Amino acid sequence: MPNFCAAPNCTRKSTQSDLAFFRFPRDPARCQKWVENCRRADLEDKTPDQLNKHYRLCAKHFETSMICRTSPYRTVLRDNAIPTIFDLTSHLNNPHSRHRKRIKELSEDEIRTLKQKKIDETSEQEQKHKETNNSNVQNPSAEEGGDEQDEDILPLTLEEKENKEYLKSLFEILILMGKQNIPLDGHEADEIPEGLFTPDNFQALLECRINSGEEVLRKRFETTAVNTLFCSKTQQKQMLEICESCIEELREVRDSHFFSIITDDVVDIAGEEHLPVLVRFVDESHNLREEFVGFLPYEADAEILAVKFHTTITEKWGLNMEYCRGQAYIVSSGFSSKMKVVASRLLEKYPQAIYTLCSSCALNMWLAKSVPVMGVSVALGTIEEVCSFFHRSPQLLLELDNVISVLFQNSEERGKELKEICHSHWTGRHDAFEILVDLLQALVLCLDGINSDTNIRWNNCITGRAFVLCSAVTDFDFIVTIVVLKNVLSFTRAFGKNLQGQTSDVFFAASSLTAVLHSLNEVMENIEVYHEFWFEEATNLATKLDIQMKLPGKFRRAQQGNLESQLTSESYYKETLSVPTVEHIIQELKDIFSEQHLKALKCLSLVPSVMGQLKFNTSEEHHADMYRSDLPNPDTLSAELHCWRIKWKHRGKDIELPSTIYEALHLPDIKFFPNVYALLKVLCILPVMKVENERYENGRKRLKAYLRNTLTDQRSSNLALLNINFDIKHDLDLMADTYIKLYTTKSELPTDNSETVENT
Repeated sequence: MPNFCAAPNCTRKSTQSDLAFFRFPRDPARCQKWVENCRRADLEDKTPDQLNKHYRLCAKHFETSMICRTSPYRTVLRDNAIPTIFDLTSHLNNPHSRHRKRIKELSEDEIRTLKQKKIDETSEQEQKHKETNNSNVQNPSAEEGGDEQDEDILPLTLEEKENKEYLKSLFEILILMGKQNIPLDGHEADEIPEGLFTPDNFQALLECRINSGEEVLRKRFETTAVNTLFCSKTQQKQMLEICESCIEELREVRDSHFFSIITDDVVDIAGEEHLPVLVRFVDESHNLREEFVGFLPYEADAEILAVKFHTTITEKWGLNMEYCRGQAYIVSSGFSSKMKVVASRLLEKYPQAIYTLCSSCALNMWLAKSVPVMGVSVALGTIEEVCSFFHRSPQLLLELDNVISVLFQNSEERGKELKEICHSHWTGRHDAFEILVDLLQALVLCLDGINSDTNIRWNNCITGRAFVLCSAVTDFDFIVTIVVLKNVLSFTRAFGKNLQGQTSDVFFAASSLTAVLHSLNEVMENIEVYHEFWFEEATNLATKLDIQMKLPGKFRRAQQGNLESQLTSESYYKETLSVPTVEHIIQELKDIFSEQHLKALKCLSLVPSVMGQLKFNTSEEHHADMYRSDLPNPDTLSAELHCWRIKWKHRGKDIELPSTIYEALHLPDIKFFPNVYALLKVLCILPVMKVENERYENGRKRLKAYLRNTLTDQRSSNLALLNINFDIKHDLDLMADTYIKLYTTKSELPTDNSETVENT
């Protein structure tokens, strides 16, 4: 649609002229001047937005000094441009013509007013110019010898303002890409035809904003060659690091003082292994939050990893480890021992950073992942792959449901329960191994049926995967492993379930640890008898599934030359599986539930509902000694705890006892008990405690969603942080100021450090 010039007696339009056409400005003062100079009465009652949207003036109505033409294809006005060239008399030569753009006739008073206004403006400009010159003469070295304390409040020059606005635009684009999960890179090099330059996603968005009329970016890049990167990869990385350092969550963690550290399983970020790190803290509204703070590059050497872990937390993220009160690590089998070294090194420096279990991971699965037996690691990987396979599509789950219905015709209730379990992520449950043993026959029959289906209902990818998984779950080594794990971990199942229960369940679970360890020690003392029963169960299950009982192939080949070897399958699995598994689980329970950890859990008797179950006969003061340095008034702790007990013991009949730390922290009068309040906050952030309000556990959920929805080679640790924390506000001024402070030399500014891309 063509643009018509709004000036009176001007008939130019964009389709018939090479002239530039300019919108009316949105600034009310400048827009008013444009309207006054146009002398069109019909424009006076329109708003600046209406004029900007619907009316244009061509370049003929501006002095040449007001127009900038810095490239052959783009023309812009100066910021203070006012139209002054108009034909206000030619219509008088043809008085009978009809004019759509009627010219406003000025009265003598209006003419005198306009003349006086111009005289006043000229005088004002001359006066300002004179004052500036006098100031420079009287104080020629003001800038050089000025006070240093005024440095921060000096007004920015025009160039500095433009540079800051330009940086803010770049940061805005990077934040948008992070929030929308747009990778920085565009097309792969082998996808681009020879001789064609294709920008990456960052540059494409930058060009889009320039073409949409963003003045700040246009002024920087309108003379830049089309095959030049507007912002190099190095500068993008620098700016992303600044985005990461300005995330609001880290400031909130610092303000809250006390926090705990949690790592999730190692993930692949663009071909490199990284540890996702989350922190727990209580915010100003007394809410326990678990937030994702970043990725840590994984190191194969445990000692180097421990050093880098500490350095990243303290130097890069600026957290004071003296305030760390808990640490937990959720990792797969191969990484467990190394993370245990990290935990030990941190405990040596910071004894109050208690090593605990994480509430988001079932104790039995955590123990199984930590067992240093290769067969266990392989079995756990197979279980996850089987679960993922059936969750590929509803049709596969329906196929499994049908097989379960046939097998459990005589036990419909159990069959219905197993179907519901199969539709969930059951591999993370406390009773995962019991479920697997019950489901194994159904899984084998279903996988075998998919693989040998003659109706071609499944594609080659699914049938091929079903064949591989069927071979894995019908291996005798797999059968023995899951049966042994099921039986050994049955002793810790109830204990672990209570740890993920209500606050009172966690408190009483701590008291039952001694009984759990006693049972496991008894198993270890009589391992010959227990293993005999476990191996018999495994062989019966293998016989039921028509699976041949045999030793692993690697072991058989090693024993071929040893004629004296009398090792049987039963004794082999006892020495290589049952004994190391039981020994490891006993030691792991002792390590994870240290004396400090158990003392902390005993302090949960501060929660009124636990206090009530103990008939208000509690002794928190003895266990709270470990947190004495965290209390605001440690000398009054004993008296305050007495008042706290009396408050709930003699409460009104209609008042219910708060059952969680969350409820206790939100009591209206909690601030009248400052020591109790401080203790509850520290206990709340322990990783073993459940996040009561799911609204504040978004960090882990969003992390999983990002990893699930992003291809491995397109992942970025910096963009991931922006994507996961998409709902926070970003201070663009702070980011731009930080960049200017860090990269102040001209060689480091984005405009002077662009990269030219040669055609491939």
